[in-house]
Amino acid sequence: MKKQTNREMKKMYFALAAFLMTAVAFSQGTVTGTIIDGDSNSPLPGASIVVKGTTNGTSADFDGNFTINVSDASGSLVISYIGFISKTVTYTSEGSLGSIILQPNAEELEGVVVTGIMDIAKDRETPVAVSTIRASEIQEKLGSQELPEILKSTPSVYATKSGGGFGDGRVNVRGFDSPNIAIMVNGIPVNDMENGFVYWSNWAGLSDVTTAMQVQRGLGSSKLAISSVGGTINIVTKSTEQEKGGAVTLGGGNDGYLKTNVSYNTGKLDNGFAASILLGRTAGDGYINGTEFEGYNYFIGLGYEPNEKHNFQFILTGAPQVHNQRTTSFFNVAELSDYIEYGKKYNYNDGTLNGEEFGWRKNFYHKPIVSLNWDWEINEKSTLSSSVYASFGRGGGTGDIGVGPSFGFASSSRYRNPENGQVDYELISRFNGGEAVTFYDGRDYQLSPNGDGEYITTSFGDGLARRASMNSHNWYGAIVNLHTDVSENFSYDFGIDLRTYKGIHYRRMDNLLGADGYVDGDDINNPDHVIRASDTIESDFSSILNVFKSIDNEEKIDYYNDGIVNWLGAFGQVEYKNEIISAFLQGGVSQQGFKRIDYFNYLDSDPAQETDWENILGGNIKGGLNANIDEENNVFVNAGYYSKQPKFDAIFLNFLNDLNPDYRNEKIFGVEAGYGLNLGDFRAKLNIYRTSWKDRFVNVEVETITGDEGFANISGVQQIHKGIEIEADYRASDVVQFKGMISLGDWEYSGNVNGVAFDDSQNVIDDDVNLFLDGVKVGDAAQFTSNLEMVVRPLEGLKLSANLFTASKLYASILAEDFDEPDHNGSLRLPTYNLVDAGAYYKFKLAGSNEISLAFNVNNVFDKEYIAESLTNTFASPGDDTYEGISTSNKAFFGFGRTWNVSIRYNF
Repeated sequence: MKKQTNREMKKMYFALAAFLMTAVAFSQGTVTGTIIDGDSNSPLPGASIVVKGTTNGTSADFDGNFTINVSDASGSLVISYIGFISKTVTYTSEGSLGSIILQPNAEELEGVVVTGIMDIAKDRETPVAVSTIRASEIQEKLGSQELPEILKSTPSVYATKSGGGFGDGRVNVRGFDSPNIAIMVNGIPVNDMENGFVYWSNWAGLSDVTTAMQVQRGLGSSKLAISSVGGTINIVTKSTEQEKGGAVTLGGGNDGYLKTNVSYNTGKLDNGFAASILLGRTAGDGYINGTEFEGYNYFIGLGYEPNEKHNFQFILTGAPQVHNQRTTSFFNVAELSDYIEYGKKYNYNDGTLNGEEFGWRKNFYHKPIVSLNWDWEINEKSTLSSSVYASFGRGGGTGDIGVGPSFGFASSSRYRNPENGQVDYELISRFNGGEAVTFYDGRDYQLSPNGDGEYITTSFGDGLARRASMNSHNWYGAIVNLHTDVSENFSYDFGIDLRTYKGIHYRRMDNLLGADGYVDGDDINNPDHVIRASDTIESDFSSILNVFKSIDNEEKIDYYNDGIVNWLGAFGQVEYKNEIISAFLQGGVSQQGFKRIDYFNYLDSDPAQETDWENILGGNIKGGLNANIDEENNVFVNAGYYSKQPKFDAIFLNFLNDLNPDYRNEKIFGVEAGYGLNLGDFRAKLNIYRTSWKDRFVNVEVETITGDEGFANISGVQQIHKGIEIEADYRASDVVQFKGMISLGDWEYSGNVNGVAFDDSQNVIDDDVNLFLDGVKVGDAAQFTSNLEMVVRPLEGLKLSANLFTASKLYASILAEDFDEPDHNGSLRLPTYNLVDAGAYYKFKLAGSNEISLAFNVNNVFDKEYIAESLTNTFASPGDDTYEGISTSNKAFFGFGRTWNVSIRYNF
């Protein structure tokens, strides 16, 4: 009986073992597939593949292929890659899943080491209206355009380049110009601390080192108390690359455009160090006549990761450049009639001197910025992120100085050849040298020598010269942010933002144009100061390369003053998020201290030469909520209030040390809401917004009925900006894709304002200056824009694109003093225009990791003639000459006609 039982037990064991082996054999299997970039239809090497709910995972190889062992007969794989929308795919048996396409996520940044001081918005999480341009799109499409122009396909963004030269681009967001848009580079604010301007010529090489540009429209998600009235543009540059390799780029285009770049990365070494370097040069004749340019750019990145808790990134980047330009100065701009006569490439300043290109206007600048970022993971919950930085700007822009015979200005037709519209600098030079000449008014002129037989020009007599207006600065800052995860869902941040800035403003003589000297009578401490030829400094590369060079020995003219601004800020943020809801509440406070030192208008012995500190408090509070209704739908809402300190020129009036007795903080209240739809092949976003901007300051020229002249300082100006924005992306097939946007704004002044006018001696000349601004449209940016792009990928590695851009409801830039009567015509509306751009891009792989990329772009394919902006608001009267209904007496700028560029990039 016992032996029988043992035999039965053995049979049961064998049966159980056989069952288990069969079950294991059935459940274990292998799943394969290929991960494809839905944007370029190319493989995604390194994509992550994980069995959902487990730690079982693998990565795609160089060709995007993967193999993963699974323990269940069915389940799900989570496919993810930085910069792309994660995707979950199911399997029901072993075998191949074929091609798995990941769509680019416009809200994430590809290949970026994001430091803790940067506030990068995330799709379906951060409750702000946001658009991101990735490095691949910049490399393909930018070509010879300015960096801001790549943003024109973004809702509520208007970009143009009135200066016409290399780096003269400008950008408006939701109707606000650069002083009211926060421009950040790696989370560091770069708006001029005196008046908020950003000159893109200072960043002419930035596109070569930009990994992504993210535009957060409205108050944005930045924790800093910055000037984000219209929005925030966060430019993320390269960091120290972790992979070894490099690239060489060669580009060419219309009007002699030539660009070369070389870069190399060491990769992360065994000791934790890594280095990246980029050097480049760009040069050309310029599309606009007389806008020859040359620029260089450099980038050095050093990284060190001693362990998992510490990461250091050192970045130095700069772009010294010199370029000729047409002026944007109101008194020295061509009228539409001039362009009609001489062509849309006409440059009002163009001419030759000694057989070489010469003009009144030249920009020259070098603004290196250096930063050291340190991320310290204190523990599993807390991270401290710090950045210390410095920027040294050196350079400025040239222009005319002095007056011509019988007090004629440089813009006078007396000096301009009527056959080609060019300034005759040779003739001016001969006159300045004492020669008897006949100018183009048909009259004879000759400059008289002084008692020593010298021919001296002056700021108050005859003769013209070219001066340089210097706008240099020294800027130091530090940002520290402590981030703590209290729990899986709740976190908080706290930080400080410290900055100190010294702006150095003066003029120096650039070219005497044949004269022996120039007398300057504007320095009260050195009256009748004579500038000789040996005292002139040419505005070329040699004058800007050394940003630490002392200016003490430079002979200064016209004005010389320093503007000093100190900033002390603190900020905090609390954030809650789970799979459905994310919300944040942020607040900040800042104190700005302003001081002005004037070396020309006050004696050195006068205590009034240097003002006391004027300290002003400001701050902001904002919050937002995003709700993911399901995997396809999300909604968000945000609101915020800013109390923003006035600009430097609103503190000290009339370019003197006179303190404005009625300055006040600007008040901004913004609210917006948005909806997002993601159906995989079709994605769309809808945003609505309203921004109120109160207590703006304007300084207007006044002439009374009795002939008295002066200025009125008027506070209380208000603008209301509201609108709707739509973005959409539709992948019709693996070959054809459509992208589009529409933005419709309604931006106008609200209410009338008044103030008191004073003469130069601060005597009241009019105690009731009224400006009738209510309902006047805000100018200088198109209030309606749309862009429709079609992308076709007919072959592997080949992409063709074409887009149609439309700008409408574009109004001229207005001067507040033009509205001093209740009966006015409002803002001048400029003609609507449409532009077509096209491009072709091809990438093919060589042996190993080597590859070659080709890009060809044509902007304004049909050479459309259009007005991009106008500095004047003159309406046509009966009998006036007009262009598309616009008076040709307006000082306006035509946009660029057809341009093209081609480039080849070799990655190794």
